[in-house]
Amino acid sequence: MEGEAGLRGSEDSEKKGLNGTGLDLPVNRHGNLKSASSDQNLMHILMELKSSKAPAVINYGASWCRVCGQILPSFCKLSNNFPKLSFIYADIDECPETTQHIRYTPTFHFYRDGEKVDEMFGTGEERLHDRLWLHS
Repeated sequence: MEGEAGLRGSEDSEKKGLNGTGLDLPVNRHGNLKSASSDQNLMHILMELKSSKAPAVINYGASWCRVCGQILPSFCKLSNNFPKLSFIYADIDECPETTQHIRYTPTFHFYRDGEKVDEMFGTGEERLHDRLWLHS
């Protein structure tokens, strides 16, 4: 019985984050694309960002958000164009406590030296590319 619960937990985690979107997403070639699948996981990622001081972007979205689904493939594709940036996807429904401050999806937060330095609302691959270029 305990093994079954562990297996179900494993199956559930596979359906979260980027895997839970149901979208056919481009493959990340640089290992710089992560997905936060829980509040605890997102808090850990945020702590890593603050301590590493590496440039990063967090895409706050939702699986039910049509606009989020339109920009997510571009977000994943752009992760291949900016290998020095960390790309993180956080579904607001999977991380409800740590994403309470998000009022619009998609929202992008840009980090440099462990601090949030910019924010972008909505979509537009060219807009996103320009912001990524600016912060890389």
